[in-house]
Amino acid sequence: MVLEVLLACIAGLSDVFGGWLGFRKKISRIMPRYVIGFAAGILISVTLINVLPEINMQTHSIFIALGFFTFYIIEKALMLHACGEEECKVHRAGGITVFGMALDNIVDGISIAIGYVVNPALGLLITAGVVIHEIPQGIASSVIMKNAGYTKKKTYTVLIIAGILYPIGAILSRFIPSELNLAVLAFVAGDFLYIGASDLLPEAH
Repeated sequence: MVLEVLLACIAGLSDVFGGWLGFRKKISRIMPRYVIGFAAGILISVTLINVLPEINMQTHSIFIALGFFTFYIIEKALMLHACGEEECKVHRAGGITVFGMALDNIVDGISIAIGYVVNPALGLLITAGVVIHEIPQGIASSVIMKNAGYTKKKTYTVLIIAGILYPIGAILSRFIPSELNLAVLAFVAGDFLYIGASDLLPEAH
């Protein structure tokens, strides 16, 4: 359990590190959408090549669909991605959005821990995929919060709390019965596919 929590902590630090990069002037001038698109491609690749082969598609395909559409609904209601057009200058970053970020991070923490239990190599790959995606997402989040009037201290506070939720998710995974591990992985695969597609496909177009 210690290793799973440690991996989740690494994922949590990626949020804070991304936020720190967002306050660097040279980094903030770089349009993050293309970096996020690349990172989303990594997340999709990890899901298709490493996560899906671990599950039984006949048994667990419904959980993939459930994860995909659950996070579609959550994102449209709560998340930061509500405004995806390049020319859109206004973003909302209120308490509901922060709640959406927190929920996503808890699920990521659970996925890292369960992935490690199912296959240690899979847990490492899920961690790598989350970190690579969350660093540019942290940059974008800090820029959005800064534009929404958040102070640097408040932005860092939000990102630190969001980072802490990864190991909390990993700890919560201990209360999930082991016979549900593959179903949870399938749900997470749906989550990753949606997040990856929603970030990557607009840039592909």
